[in-house]
This record gives sequence, C-alpha cells and structure tokens, in this order.
Amino acid sequence: MRSYRDNGTSALFTDFYELTMAQGYWKQNMDEPAVFDMFFRRQPFSSGFAVFAGIETLLDALVHFTFTQTDITYLDSLGIFEKAFLNYLQTFRFTGDVYAMEEGSVIFPNEPLVRIHANLIEAQIIEGLVLNHINFQSLIATKTARVLLASQKGTIMEFGLRRAQGPDGAMSASRAAYIGGASSTSNTLAGKLYGIPVQGTMAHSWIMSFPTELEAFETYAQIYPNNSVFLIDTYDTLNSGIKNAIIVGKKLAAQGKKFGVRLDSGDIQYLSTEVRKALDSAGLHDATISVSNELDEHIIETLVQQKAPINSWGVGTHMVTGGEESSFTGVYKLAARKNPHQAGMIPAMKFSDNPEKTTNPGIKNVWRLYDADGMAKADILALEQETITENLEKRFFHPSVDYRQFVFTPAKVIPLLHKRIEKGNLIIPEIPPAEQLQKARKTLLSQLETFHGSYKRLLNPHIYKVSITEELKNLKLEFIKARIK
Repeated sequence: MRSYRDNGTSALFTDFYELTMAQGYWKQNMDEPAVFDMFFRRQPFSSGFAVFAGIETLLDALVHFTFTQTDITYLDSLGIFEKAFLNYLQTFRFTGDVYAMEEGSVIFPNEPLVRIHANLIEAQIIEGLVLNHINFQSLIATKTARVLLASQKGTIMEFGLRRAQGPDGAMSASRAAYIGGASSTSNTLAGKLYGIPVQGTMAHSWIMSFPTELEAFETYAQIYPNNSVFLIDTYDTLNSGIKNAIIVGKKLAAQGKKFGVRLDSGDIQYLSTEVRKALDSAGLHDATISVSNELDEHIIETLVQQKAPINSWGVGTHMVTGGEESSFTGVYKLAARKNPHQAGMIPAMKFSDNPEKTTNPGIKNVWRLYDADGMAKADILALEQETITENLEKRFFHPSVDYRQFVFTPAKVIPLLHKRIEKGNLIIPEIPPAEQLQKARKTLLSQLETFHGSYKRLLNPHIYKVSITEELKNLKLEFIKARIK
C-alpha cells in the first residue's frame, strides 16, 4: 500500500549543498555531535497563532531514511564525490535523537518545534526533509484552523485536491487540513491512507448530462437515497434549482430520508437565505445547506456575522494552497556543538543584520505557563538544565534582551518538547496514520480552548508572549558582548 513514505524516504531528498557540506565535514573529520533547532520566524496570515503539523510523517521518514544503490550511482555520476565518501553514504542511517512538540500543538515564532541531536553530517543531511514536512503541513493546518474558527467551529469539508500543488501537495494538504479542524475530505486516497472521512456530492456535469435538472436530481436520489445533496446553481438557483430540489426532497422526506442542497456560485448570503426560506416553507426544516466557491476564513467570518443559514462549508483552493501566504517561515539552525577539546557542548548563536534573524543559543526546552483558570499565558524558552516550577514566582524576559520583562506565578507548567526518536529508533512504536491524525486533531481542538479569544481573532490578534529565562538572556548577552568587542 502506498503511503507518505514512498516519497521523501531516499536520502537524496535533500538540498544538494547538504551533501557537499557533508563531504566537507567528512574530509575534515568534523562529524562531531551537534544540536539543531527547527523553529519559525513569523506567524502566517498575520495570525495570532499557528498549528504544528507534519511531525509524524517526518519521524516515519527519518527512521526509514537511506541511500539506495541507484542513489549512490547517481551521486557518483556527478563527478563531485569521492568513492570513499560514497561508500560511507551506502551505510548511512539517521542514528540521532529527536525531540518535538506534539502534533496539533498551538505554536508561536522562535520557539523550537523540533530539536535534533545527531552527529553533524546526519543533522545536516536531514535539514531539507525536516523543513519540507513541517513547513507545508503547518501552513495548511494553520489556515484550516482559522477557517474553523471563522465558521464558529462549523463543519468544514476540504475540497482542495484539484487545486493543490501536485499529488504530494494534495495528500499532505488533506492530512494537515484534517489536523487543523476539517471534518472530511474529497480526496479519496487520503481517506484510505489516513482514515479521514470522505465526502462529495455532484458536479454541474452530472446535471447537464440529463434532459432536465429534475431528472438529474431524481436519478441521484434513487441511487443515493441516504446521501443526497443537490447542486442547485447549474441553471437558476431560485427559479429552477431549489424548486426541483424541493420536489425530490419531499419524496425523500416521505421515506424518512434527509437531504441537502449545495450552492457553488452567486451571492451566497442572499441565496442561502432565500433557499432556507423556500425549504422551510415546503416543510423541509431538516434539509441542510452547504456552500463552496473560493471560500476563505474572511468570507466565512462575514457570512457567519450576517447569520447566513449555512450548515457546512466546502473549502478548497485557499485552504490547501495557503491562499495569500505561500509558505511557512520555518528554519533549521545550529544551537550547540561538541567542544573538541573538552567534555560538553558549546552553545552556538547566529547573528544577522536583521535582528529578528538572530537566534537563541544553546540547548533549549520550551515550557507553557497557565494561570489558575487553565488559560495559557506565555511560552518560555529555557536552557536544558533549567526547570520552571508551578506556584513559584519568576521573572521572564523578551527574546530581544531589551528592557521588556514580566513576572508571573504559573498555576500549571507543561514542557512542550518530548523525545520521539532515540538513537535512530522510534521510542513509541508506529501507530496507524488514522490514529495519528485523530490524536493530533484532538490536541489542536483542546489546546485552542486554552487560549483567550484575543489571540484567535482574524483581525489584529493580540500577540502571545514567547519569553526567555534570565539564564538564557545572560547567555545571549555574553555572545552579543563578545561580538562587539
């Protein structure tokens, strides 16, 4: 059975410079232990939060990551790599440790989502794989969560297969959209592989293939009496479509069956209101109204505010492509490396002319602090050896190491990074993809409840605190002072 493992398992699924650097490290005997952080720089869609997705497919890819003989032959044909290095690659496996947040977690910029402990060559080669799995799926899961919230947690149907960025994009998008809150997909293969409920109604071509619209509806109802949703805008929504749907719908109702109608064009607010009036006047109060047609979170929020009588939303293009946001700003940076002259690791810090691109040094954990009401108040980056204690007042600092700081006594503290791979092996045995997705979806829905609405609003959301401990602030200041001497 095909799965997401079929693509992206070959170790050639990496940027070419990772391999040239790997050979350089190998020739210089620089394959020492290192720690890399994967994090993102800014919220997509000007959102107040993002959603972590893709980690389960990444972990699966990492434990099966290998160069095949044909991969080695191809690299040899490039005339760049030495035979001894290619022999080394033939036995290459990922043997490091991976710490990660739980899939479906609500996440924020500059906090490590994934932490990789591995020898330098291993950690370098997998960079592209890490970013590819996490960036795209996190983008789509975030977009879907925004759509879900805009609908006031209504029923979201993911209809994006035909507009997605190729087959791999479609599969990843269906997976990520379900994590983000979609309740079904039109992608039948995603339904099979990931256990996502599948849904679909009819196309305009079905109706146009029959002599009349009424005959098209009647035939469909005869074939699918328990799952009839009639597309009513092929010819004239109010003067034809809804009238014919009511004729067939009454016959279904007499059999104890329920049905629905779908709008795919026009003024959705006006048409849905008129369609609801017509259905109710016909006594078909249980009939549902679904809508589609280039929807996004802003359109949906407006329709909800206008009290459009819509039961479910079919969202495709703008959800599975990211819409106005083409990519997630995830990056992968060295945080610490082995000291060749003594025991222990040396913190590493990247500087930049753009202050926002300066990284936080050292091996770090992330802690989420909650108040007495169970609401999330801040995420804290702390050095590995630090512990943040419940019911103990502590001062935290802005990551820019400026004057901004706050004092807080957390009622509850939760560590967000957990070891998932140890020495190249999954700590928890593989579970079926469907179970992975259900767990991730539940994680997101439960975590969203712990954030104040001001962080989740579409327009000008409140900025959630991501702060650092005094110990990390002092380490960062040491690097800065050393640089300006």
